[in-house]
Amino acid sequence: MKLLNLKAALVSALLLALLVGIWYAATLPAGGAGGTAAGMTPEQIEYARMMGKDPGAQKSSGFPTPGQFFATMAQQLANPFYDNGPNDKGIAIQLAHSLGRVALGFVLACVVAVPLGFVIGMSPLLQRAFDPFIQVLKPISPLAWMPLALYTIKDSSVSGVFVIFICSVWPMLINTAFGVASVKREWLNVARTLEVTPLRKALRVILPAAAPTILTGMRISMGIAWLVIVAAEMLVGGTGIGYFVWNEWNNLSLTNVIFAILVIGVVGMLLDLFFARLQKLVTYVE
Repeated sequence: MKLLNLKAALVSALLLALLVGIWYAATLPAGGAGGTAAGMTPEQIEYARMMGKDPGAQKSSGFPTPGQFFATMAQQLANPFYDNGPNDKGIAIQLAHSLGRVALGFVLACVVAVPLGFVIGMSPLLQRAFDPFIQVLKPISPLAWMPLALYTIKDSSVSGVFVIFICSVWPMLINTAFGVASVKREWLNVARTLEVTPLRKALRVILPAAAPTILTGMRISMGIAWLVIVAAEMLVGGTGIGYFVWNEWNNLSLTNVIFAILVIGVVGMLLDLFFARLQKLVTYVE
């Protein structure tokens, strides 16, 4: 197993080196006539001058090079907590705002979805009654709720929390109901034979059996929540990693945009690994 992990890490490192190499080659200056005014039409030269550019200079593709990206990353990580006003905050502060909204919306979704999923999973009647509502509401994009949330709540930050809540509810609710309904009948029959109280049966029999499925729903919900909060913050602005991406795009700073994209990916991976670890801890292996 250790040898396999070592080989996988080596392949990943080689893939990363290959991607960086392709990136570096793609952003090399064009050079020669293709990168000077000699390779441009008179209209292109005139347009370049109107845009404040020097058509006689050698040009790169305009996309940041790996060196520029790593310099920006070092600069951002050197002081991630700076606060120079509403539109100029460090990456750690923006990340904290996003994680705070995600955590609050996710916890509220857990409070609603897990108990309700328990009740639905234990009752075939409720399963049939709730299923049409779940099937209609589940496919709706969370961002479609944003205008309604902004109109009724009138607060962009709270509206973001609501969007996280609404997108996190359905995977948890469905997986909890499925996990509870899938508990082995033999275990329930034993609990009934021993005259176990409903609360004790729920906590000592059903919950441990359904826990892996419930954690799977939570894992899916967290992935969706982290995906949605970035898009929501790009729409409503203010603070957060999504707003950081949009603000840096408006500032034409592609290096900061790429850095923020990398941060979003790394944080999403860490959140997924956290729930995967929890899922492994509650999974019984025979």
